[in-house]
Amino acid sequence: MDKKIEFHDFIATVPAENQDFVKEMHDKLLEHGCKIEIKTAKSGYMVSYIYNKKTVANYVFRRKGMLVRIYGVHVNDYENILETLPDEMVRSIQKAPICKRLADPDACNPKCSKGYDFWLKGEHYQKCRNSAFLFMVCPENNPSIQTLLLHEAEAWEKSNYE
Repeated sequence: MDKKIEFHDFIATVPAENQDFVKEMHDKLLEHGCKIEIKTAKSGYMVSYIYNKKTVANYVFRRKGMLVRIYGVHVNDYENILETLPDEMVRSIQKAPICKRLADPDACNPKCSKGYDFWLKGEHYQKCRNSAFLFMVCPENNPSIQTLLLHEAEAWEKSNYE
């Protein structure tokens, strides 16, 4: 039987300059009611934070480094935060593929969850949920990642009570 993967197994693989950030985000997401799920993947661990059976975010490892994917289901509740993102993160959003289902509901697999429809820097976007908010975890991006991720977690918490 496989050994259960623990948070300390994952954190040991996180680059040293991001470990404190990842630990802090872990604690804050758990405080917001998220559960953690850790799986092994080809290029490292995939760590998901889940609220009421819905994934809020996950960390993934790629050749270029560790990334965070934020599932911005509630992005319209905090679009103003997008305006404060550093240029690199804005470019990442702009480069993400469009959501085929939002553009044409018949153009994508009907089981695919729709992406996000939002405004950024005066432009309208319809982006795929898997890459719209996929950012490199690094000291320059971490403060903005934290702001986005905590706004999303708070929105999930609020939606649970409304």
